[in-house]
Amino acid sequence: MAKYTGPVCRLCRREGAKLYLKGDRCYSDKCSFTERGFAPGQHGAGQTRKKVSEYGIQLREKQKTRRIYGVLERQFHNYFVKADRQKGITGENLLVMLERRLDNVVFRMGLAESRNQARQLVRHGLIRVNGRRVNIPSFLVKAGDAVGVREESKQSPIIKKIAESLGSKQAPAWLEVNAEDMSGKVMRYPTREEIDIPIQEHLIVELYSR
Repeated sequence: MAKYTGPVCRLCRREGAKLYLKGDRCYSDKCSFTERGFAPGQHGAGQTRKKVSEYGIQLREKQKTRRIYGVLERQFHNYFVKADRQKGITGENLLVMLERRLDNVVFRMGLAESRNQARQLVRHGLIRVNGRRVNIPSFLVKAGDAVGVREESKQSPIIKKIAESLGSKQAPAWLEVNAEDMSGKVMRYPTREEIDIPIQEHLIVELYSR
């Protein structure tokens, strides 16, 4: 299947860490991972984790990163190849590229409660980049790009709900957000220190270097 359609909380349990795939729900007491933090498995088999090999650790780190950003295997590999060709540290280049995805930028700006919701907003044509509608979640933004909700879409129930809490959310320093207008600007690319996901990117580099 090209897209995972099962329960996303199961993915968090599989990786043994919160991936924050459900947005605000992941920060609440309703988070399934808080109650069932062990790996999924029938008859409680997932409660005991086996010793993992070096390859297994590297693989899980790659899978965790893929799932956080909602990227398919082939897409992820292509990102790595491009990151490896760029100047600088490959692992950091990879994360910066993933952060530049339009669905992630929409999420980081607070225009969506989760990356999955941001992906839906982009696909449904509710987001504009530099005044033009872009419906490709993997679109890579550049420094100076303006991103915002289409004026025609601001009256939709889902956008109104997001707008209610937009002003209370803190966007990262590399993004500038206008909460009233539901828009923002990419001021620059993020640094590694500003990417707050629990990822050890060097393990991914080691995995692909095998």
